[in-house]
Amino acid sequence: MKDFALLDKLVTDADRDGVQQLVVGAVIQHDGRILLLKRPSDDFLGGIWELPSGKVEPGEALDQALTREVKEETGLDVVRIGRYLGEFDYRSGSGKKSRQFNFVVEVAAVEPVTLLEHDTYAWTELTEEPPVTDAVKRMLAHYQEV
Repeated sequence: MKDFALLDKLVTDADRDGVQQLVVGAVIQHDGRILLLKRPSDDFLGGIWELPSGKVEPGEALDQALTREVKEETGLDVVRIGRYLGEFDYRSGSGKKSRQFNFVVEVAAVEPVTLLEHDTYAWTELTEEPPVTDAVKRMLAHYQEV
C-alpha cells in the first residue's frame, strides 16, 4: 500500500475517537473464495470465523502490521496490499475500544496455510452467507460491491 496519507489519517482518526487498540484484517481471495480462520473455542469469541487479523504493535505502521499478522496467522507471504475496505469498532477481550482496519491483500501462494493461533481454516465462497460476525459480513459485502 503506497497511500501513506490514508494510513496516517486512519491512525489519527482512531486516536481522535479514543480507540485504544488498533487491529488490521486481511481479505485474501483465491478462485472466488476468501480465507477465513476459526478461533479456538477457549479463546475470546471462541468458535467464530474471522478474517486473518491481529493487533498493531506500538510504533508499527498499519501496512507492516498487516503483513506480519497474515504471516503469523496463516504462514502466507503478503506481496501486495490493495484496497482499503473500511473499519469497524468493537470491545476486545480485555475491554479495550478496538478498531479493525480491513484491506484486500495478495499473497505469493495460497497454500500451505499454517495455523498457530486458530483451530482450522476454510476457503469460503461468498455466494452463501459466511459464518462471521455482522461487522465482518458488512466488510465482505463491501468487498463484493467494489
